[in-house]
Amino acid sequence: MARRSRHRLLLLLLRYLVVALGYHKAYGFSAPKDQQVVTAIEYQEVILACKYPKKTISSRLEWKKLGRSVSFVYYQQALQGDFKERAEMIDFSIRIKNVTRNDAGKYRCEVSAPSEQGQNLEEDTVTLEVLVAPAVPSCEVPHSALSGTVVELRCQDKEGNPAPEYTWFKDGIRLVGNSKVGSQSTNSSYSMNTKSGTLQFNTVSKMDSGEYSCEARNSVGHRKCPGKRMQVDDLNISGIIAAVVVVALVISVCGLGVCYAQRKGYFSRRVVLHRKPLQ
Repeated sequence: MARRSRHRLLLLLLRYLVVALGYHKAYGFSAPKDQQVVTAIEYQEVILACKYPKKTISSRLEWKKLGRSVSFVYYQQALQGDFKERAEMIDFSIRIKNVTRNDAGKYRCEVSAPSEQGQNLEEDTVTLEVLVAPAVPSCEVPHSALSGTVVELRCQDKEGNPAPEYTWFKDGIRLVGNSKVGSQSTNSSYSMNTKSGTLQFNTVSKMDSGEYSCEARNSVGHRKCPGKRMQVDDLNISGIIAAVVVVALVISVCGLGVCYAQRKGYFSRRVVLHRKPLQ
């Protein structure tokens, strides 16, 4: 009896497993495929391929862009949104003629088709990465500086993808540092960080006066900001001494004036009020 019970239990388990697999095949999703990563340069074209094995008349296709909210790209046999004007369908794939940085993200194609067991749904995911050339970087260069002080020049671009590296120029000549230090290129007078775009003078001198410009560069392109002049002057010791002497003379004159006024009794005079006698 125990053997028969075990045998029946195994048969029931096998039947349940077969039914479950058949239901998954008929109505469930297919096993996920390896995700594709497609790279494109901005304003060029790109193809988002849907790797579905074959196309039939009864197949239904949908493309969606995933994110915080899911939006349709291709729905009910028509492209949606601004893709109507700059994209076209090639079988199950989408050809975007003029890709922009806003197109970057994750896309999913969903293909449903009837099968012997029912409606079968397959999907494929594509990640689109858009490479963007740098814009004209923002350059901060002080107009003037005092010799011997610390001065920092800044250069930044917020549009480039991948993030650009920065190079500084003085009077049109590229500033070259010590490549052994990596991203921190240094020499005797300045330190340059090619990642953050800073150019720092620990002790700036008159020899550092000139016109400075910065270039942002990545694998797509490069842009340069207009040159800005920085004038470095020595500290005017004689002028400072003269100013101190003038201030001292003014204070002395004011002090003598106060003493003279006190001696003359200008500060000790009192106003005497005369009262009229009562009648």
